[in-house]
Amino acid sequence: MKQSEARQGEPQQSEARQSEAQRSGASVSAGAQGERRTLGVAVVGAGYWGPNLVRNFQGSDRFRLRALCDLDVDRARRVLGGYSTVQATADLGEVLADPEIDAVAVATPAGTHLDVALAALKAGKHVLVEKPLAATYADGLRLVEEAEQRGLTLMCDHTYCYTPAVARIRELVLGGELGELHYVDSVRINLGLVQKDIDVLWDLAPHDLSILDFILPEHVQPVAVAAHGADPIGAGQACIGYLTLQLSTGAIAHVHVNWLSPTKVRTTMVGGAKRTLVWDDLNPAQRIAVFDRGVDLAAPQEIGAEERRDMLVSYRTGDMVAPALAEREALRAMVEEFADAITTGRPPLTDGRAGLRVLDILEAASRSLAFHGAVVGLRTGH
Repeated sequence: MKQSEARQGEPQQSEARQSEAQRSGASVSAGAQGERRTLGVAVVGAGYWGPNLVRNFQGSDRFRLRALCDLDVDRARRVLGGYSTVQATADLGEVLADPEIDAVAVATPAGTHLDVALAALKAGKHVLVEKPLAATYADGLRLVEEAEQRGLTLMCDHTYCYTPAVARIRELVLGGELGELHYVDSVRINLGLVQKDIDVLWDLAPHDLSILDFILPEHVQPVAVAAHGADPIGAGQACIGYLTLQLSTGAIAHVHVNWLSPTKVRTTMVGGAKRTLVWDDLNPAQRIAVFDRGVDLAAPQEIGAEERRDMLVSYRTGDMVAPALAEREALRAMVEEFADAITTGRPPLTDGRAGLRVLDILEAASRSLAFHGAVVGLRTGH
């Protein structure tokens, strides 16, 4: 993430997915069962996202923030405050050489993620990387392979996955409450900052794609994507984008992102064979609603020939339930998950492989966009 960009929509394993038991297990903020020692951590990048990481590491009893590294040392000092004893420095090498620093959190521009994170891994540090994992799939793969070879934790800060709302959605999907998934539809639009170096898909869609990756059951994977975009204001890259993902079960996922909408919308609909869930992130009074309403299809052998035409489709109208959600800052839960992964040695819920899957879709979407919406297969869908 760029140090100076005001991003829109930010919330306050092996090649195979993690095991179903792990993915459907305890809350993402559950404490580790292993050694609970204080971990030394450094944040690299004091721009837009870095201060949020600084605040949450300082507020956690699992970490001790030892350094904030930024090319602009004065900016780092301003983030830390005048009375802070945390070191402000522009020397990444000095940070990586400090034996008291166990982990490094990277909040620098995406184009620098490979160099910074790779240096940290080679120095024996566990690494947390702000989304996206890297600027390209190839760079992300280098980070994943380096971490796996060294036995170190590599985690993506897919912050939305640690919100109470998304944690509950994942629980309902993996628990079978919605039934077999039929579709996922996500809208993330507002009148926002048009980026100079990336299009709206790379800017906003990583949020929705990381959420999709997080909530899908083990046996359901995206296998192909088609993307369409438009640049009606002549910005030089797509300002409006639509992604259509084919899932391995025949279900479909759709993502709409837009910098030019006069109204702000953050909604996701997850439709299943049993129930449909609607998440409105801008409605704090009822973020999630689960509807027992939908369409049932009778099997032809269950009805007579004369009735078949009229009775194949029936409509189900039932209750709506709005589950209560605990209040919890997503970044605090993410920091706890990072600590748990380090101390137990298990993959974090949003590990490097999760970041790779998102990069895979983004790169395929860019290729599709260049070929006017052609369907492009995914590496991680096979």
